[in-house]
Amino acid sequence: MTEQRQKEYVGIIWIGDDPGIRLRVFAASGPEARAKVIEEYGEGHVITLRNNDDAKRPR
Repeated sequence: MTEQRQKEYVGIIWIGDDPGIRLRVFAASGPEARAKVIEEYGEGHVITLRNNDDAKRPR
């Protein structure tokens, strides 16, 4: 089985009216990174995540 390379995703999560919390998550994909954040903080929060390598690639 081939293991996918883990990439660094950075972002912010806003929980209620509190200031945003900066995040750093290592995952193979954006959906996996989001799932890890939801697993740790729960659902119903505003989450923004990005991977700098993916952002530099042409669309």
